[in-house]
Amino acid sequence: MQWTDAKARDFLREVFMAAVASADPRAMLSRYLPEKPTGRCIVVGCGKSAASMAAALEAAWPDVAMSGLVVTRYGHEVPTQRIEVMQSSHPVPDANSEIAARRMLETVQGLGADDLVIALISGGGSALMALPAPGLTLADKQSINRALLASGATIGEMNCVRRHLSAIKGGRLAAAAAPARVVTLAISDVPGDDPAVIASGPTVADPTSFADAKAILARYGISLSPAMAEWMAHGDETPKPGTLDHASFQLIATPSMALEAAAKMARAHGVTPVILGDALEGESREMGIILAGIARSVRTHGQPVAAPALLLSGGETTVSIGKGPAGRGGRNTECLLALAVTLGGAADIWAIAGDTDGIDGTEDAAGAIVAPDTLVRARAAGLDARAFLTAHDSYSLFDAVGDLVRTGPTLTNVNDIRAILVV
Repeated sequence: MQWTDAKARDFLREVFMAAVASADPRAMLSRYLPEKPTGRCIVVGCGKSAASMAAALEAAWPDVAMSGLVVTRYGHEVPTQRIEVMQSSHPVPDANSEIAARRMLETVQGLGADDLVIALISGGGSALMALPAPGLTLADKQSINRALLASGATIGEMNCVRRHLSAIKGGRLAAAAAPARVVTLAISDVPGDDPAVIASGPTVADPTSFADAKAILARYGISLSPAMAEWMAHGDETPKPGTLDHASFQLIATPSMALEAAAKMARAHGVTPVILGDALEGESREMGIILAGIARSVRTHGQPVAAPALLLSGGETTVSIGKGPAGRGGRNTECLLALAVTLGGAADIWAIAGDTDGIDGTEDAAGAIVAPDTLVRARAAGLDARAFLTAHDSYSLFDAVGDLVRTGPTLTNVNDIRAILVV
């Protein structure tokens, strides 16, 4: 095949959307449903996919009387008939996050052993369903979220802290539902697919402790308000492994599944895929530098595979803002800008990176595409790519050169997909 710029871009977009489509709950949720209950069916849930998961459940069980509430991000709602959908804020919770969490906790109380609670959990749920622990306020939760997001902490570290400042996360939702059976259906957006980390595990026993949370805060120099410090010192611990025997957990979509779908699409186009991993973490710009080095090796030496090849990876990198000013961008566009700068316009290499939920960070784009002429076009527009990278302003550069990828909300979320085409 003769690879033109247009063909390479179309191919990368097709690969990315194949990964997204593989995690659509409307296509696979029905495969994982439990036995229908003899008692009541109560549905709760949180995350960027919560509304689409609720709609898929209603379609799969048209004959089951069900009620309940799920909360999703603003703009991610879909029509439902029996399950109420609320919307709240991400990545920092708002008043609706607290209202939704409080209502869900109330909804699952007073149930019996014949009743069934289906929890629909996906990425983003930590902010979308936020109920402060006793003695804390929403302002406390908002302040700690902002500090964690700017610190460069991993998603696992952030959610450990969130669990220990919450009245609903870390298994507390499942504990409140006992003795009813609790079945969680989850879409993973976290490296390693740890159930306790996905949306901070509201229905999953928590293997970590207050001590672990305090160690993370100390590691990143994050201080607690007096009320948060008091709770961390004397509050009730989260439910631990072995205490939630009435609850089960089932993954229905994962980053690994999405990467396999992307690899299948590559093979259909005669391109050899290499999956580098589904749980890559670290600084976004450093990830871009590393991936650029692997791409150069493929092009120059045919290692670890000969061209045409597609280097695939998933996971969640971080952007450490520090104390300086920051422009607009997300972890995917920052990774791509670092990759472009490192490649320096190398021929025959294109790349795409994006968040499968359709929103990179807090912007309106899923991610962006890098082409061999990205830096040339940036310079022609009077833009210094290195300066934009230093200022964490990757979105602005890719917007100026027309390389942002806008999908709109995809109603699913299996974290980031990065694909580098070497021909």
